[in-house]
Amino acid sequence: MVGSRMCDSGVVCTVKPPVALQIGDVKTDVARPGVFAIDISFLQTICINEILFKNYYTAYVTVRIQKRQVQESGQSQLKWYTCLRDHCLMSDPHTEEGSQDYFSIFRHQMSCKPDDVVGVRLILRQPSPVWINFTIEDIKIYQLGSENSQLGVHSVISHLPTMEKSVQSEEGLPDSEKVSSHVQQMWALTAMMQANQTTARIGRFDIDGCYDVNLLSYT
Repeated sequence: MVGSRMCDSGVVCTVKPPVALQIGDVKTDVARPGVFAIDISFLQTICINEILFKNYYTAYVTVRIQKRQVQESGQSQLKWYTCLRDHCLMSDPHTEEGSQDYFSIFRHQMSCKPDDVVGVRLILRQPSPVWINFTIEDIKIYQLGSENSQLGVHSVISHLPTMEKSVQSEEGLPDSEKVSSHVQQMWALTAMMQANQTTARIGRFDIDGCYDVNLLSYT
């Protein structure tokens, strides 16, 4: 279902349903599409700090942003930029690793500054024939300077590698109270992930010349 929504104290955005893109000739190539595009629009221009989402069997994602630029004449125009190309989500498209993980893409990973952005286009690619469907879910976008971009599930995940060191006592044995505390944090993380799971697929092409594509319609 398409509509505006508040992305967990992030920006209000409209996420359109994924659109299937077919490489090559639709009439002669009957294979399922290996590329989808999801369009996201905002009520006003924003400066992106982070794009957070849950993967669902997407192997690679390309991030394109639409920026509003003011010309010398005073008129503004919209222009698309590719700021991250074929970012790997699954180390091997044919295996499960990374297929249902949470991922964050930060502004420092982008080749162009995501400022004065009016729209985002996420281009999803899965070259493996193993998986029938693929997409990304639970998309959240945070503005530059947003405190919430440093909180939530991904923040907990970022702290997990440090737990192993903290539970060791001087004798080399784990402290029972600390172990109990960390187990509770793991349960909390699991609950957060379950709460964030969506029962409906989120959702929508200038692909910047990367692909010769044709739009497909699905019911």
